[in-house]
Amino acid sequence: MLLEGIFTAATTPFYPDGRLYLRKLEHNIDRYSRTPIAGIVILGSTGEGVMLGDEETREVLRTARESAAPERVLLAGVGRESALETIKLAEFAAAQNYDAVLVRTPNYYGPQMRPLEMLTYFRTVADRSPLPVVLYTIPKFTHYDLATELVAELAQHPNIIGLKDSSGNLDRLAKIIEATGSAPKRETAVTNIFTAFTNRMLLAQPLEASTFVPADILGAKTTAVAVPPPKPKVVTRIKEVGFQVLTGSADTLTQALDFGVSGAVLGFAACAPQACQEIYTAWKDNDPKLGAEKQKRIVEASRVVGGQFGIPGIKFACELNGYYGGRPRIPLLPLNAEEQAYVTQLMTDVRH
Repeated sequence: MLLEGIFTAATTPFYPDGRLYLRKLEHNIDRYSRTPIAGIVILGSTGEGVMLGDEETREVLRTARESAAPERVLLAGVGRESALETIKLAEFAAAQNYDAVLVRTPNYYGPQMRPLEMLTYFRTVADRSPLPVVLYTIPKFTHYDLATELVAELAQHPNIIGLKDSSGNLDRLAKIIEATGSAPKRETAVTNIFTAFTNRMLLAQPLEASTFVPADILGAKTTAVAVPPPKPKVVTRIKEVGFQVLTGSADTLTQALDFGVSGAVLGFAACAPQACQEIYTAWKDNDPKLGAEKQKRIVEASRVVGGQFGIPGIKFACELNGYYGGRPRIPLLPLNAEEQAYVTQLMTDVRH
């Protein structure tokens, strides 16, 4: 699976009493699908995945998949503390035609999470997952930093295709990109303009018309010619990719792209997908001046909304741009009036 471009880390909407608000999830995913982003991550950190039970997780994954456009890459956050429970959710995501799974580092038994334990966990998941695995390290939440050496070793696994690094450390990103440069190359299907080709695009292809043989002809003394089954009209190309590294930091997106990341999974893109995409587009078009302007435009807002206020900040900012935000789940609390005014001010130039 090709992981290039901007991926929105979608929020999970709740009613005020904490129940899942699936209709609002449908609304948000449909709107994200109409933007030029590459894909959507469901139930990552921004999606409050750790706040949901397993059945709720399945409901959210199912609803999001039904609402997403076929051409948008879908990543399912399925990380659990045990490999077995992670694999169960990976199997469900595969049944829902997701494109890959995002698996965070287990962290509850932190002192015992030595290199051998972590290697065993991710290799076990990757061995049995029916979908490609994207490693996910976010040390500010898990208090565990997946070492560069471990990433390089895991990158050799045929079913581990990439990493989302939310450390915010550009030097670390550069080291990871260098360390995984020798990982095996993989061939992946892409569209005829070299964008990602998803399984759901294949399912959405119209079938060629088949030859219909009327019953009266079959009843006559004529020979019916066997017709091959209809084939989907699919035009794809093959692209060779290595281990794909994604950044999780919007405020340093341009620098990370210059270092060699293939794209970004951004919580800030939940409330400002267009603004994040414009940075990537300017970089892709080799327009550093425009890219710097677009990057500067979001730096302060992304640092405060996502970095300082976290999910409550992102959810409030979603409301400013026409997405449903709502409340986070307790113990997280919504922004107070003063904080809302501050975010509204910062988002003035990031509205669309």
